[in-house]
Amino acid sequence: MLMTFPALMPSVDRQLALAEDLLTLLRTTTTEPRPDEQLEALTLAVAADLPVLLWGEPGIGKTAALTQLAASLDLPLTTVIASVHEPTDFSGLPIVGDDPAVRGVPMAPPQWAVELVRAGRGLLFLDELSTATPAVQAALLRVVLERKVGALQLPPGVRIVAAANPRASAADGWELSPPLANRFVHLYWVHDKDVVVRGLGGVWPRAELPRLDPERLPEAVALARRAVCGFLEARPTLIHRLPSSETRRGGAWPSPRSWEAALTLLAFGTAAGVSRDVLALLVRGAVGDGPGLELLAHLDRMDLPDPELLLADPGKAELPERGDLRQAALEAVVAAVGARPERERWEAAWAVLVRALETGAPDLLVAPAKALAAVRRDDWAVPAAVERLASIVGLSERAERSVAVARAAQVRR
Repeated sequence: MLMTFPALMPSVDRQLALAEDLLTLLRTTTTEPRPDEQLEALTLAVAADLPVLLWGEPGIGKTAALTQLAASLDLPLTTVIASVHEPTDFSGLPIVGDDPAVRGVPMAPPQWAVELVRAGRGLLFLDELSTATPAVQAALLRVVLERKVGALQLPPGVRIVAAANPRASAADGWELSPPLANRFVHLYWVHDKDVVVRGLGGVWPRAELPRLDPERLPEAVALARRAVCGFLEARPTLIHRLPSSETRRGGAWPSPRSWEAALTLLAFGTAAGVSRDVLALLVRGAVGDGPGLELLAHLDRMDLPDPELLLADPGKAELPERGDLRQAALEAVVAAVGARPERERWEAAWAVLVRALETGAPDLLVAPAKALAAVRRDDWAVPAAVERLASIVGLSERAERSVAVARAAQVRR
């Protein structure tokens, strides 16, 4: 016979209430604006209305990041665990209505899709995507690309983000099918110790929508179109390249669809003025590492100043701040003189190098100075500007000789 002790119940209830109070305190956190490249890339892709797939090991914080993102953007969060659903949960369940021979058999959507339509906006989170069977992945194709669940069209205010574990660390994991993988922008989520430590202390980074500059919108679109189209004209073999391995097919790879996503991300990133690192995460996540890095290099070349303009007015030459771009600009000036060698142009190029010496690091001038000296004709007098650069070139040559001597001594040992 079960015996109860009514006198003890108030004490038990109080302890449970105190436990709830303690849990509430532990769950109460705040956010702060803090640089976070991963979160900035995710938020920009969400703003651009592109489906995003977060890859990361279990427990890395993907779900927590999505929950915090939805709260920061004031979007209702709908989480759907893809691996525990049937294909009909995404393609729609056929139901027999009135006069099916005439009206057909409608495909009824699941409750979560109906609630998203009622809300008119929200963040649809497809979790555990890499544990979904191939049949479920096939059913998800229309959801991700066309935003349709059965016969129901999701409203424009719904954004889609998915999460997946690598197959090696996923429970009964599958590789993503190439058609589904090619519909996502792939971001690889890694933990940052500072974010984790400060977050466990109660303060997480705040996700904020990118601040688009209204005056830069036309310029951003024009730049993105010019960059992507110009790059693909030069590298037509990268327009569509399906990877040979099954694992790489489940990630980012170039196709007309993913190049369109890269173009969109480039326009948004330009209009928002994001850093190169954030832009690199997004572009590589759309078309893959190799093609993405090539596009970024092409974009850098587009930003280089016209060497003829630099030669026309060396004293006012504006050179890039970044070292690699500055050296590329100087090499372009030397190449322009080499293509049309004239004494006035040769002297102007030396003046450009002096301008670079006055405004940046001197070590970048060694190679261009040597190349420009080799262009000289016998009847050209050496300009005074060369004397200002002679010490730099000489110092570099002495350093090279010292390295050569040190290496030779090591070989003899």
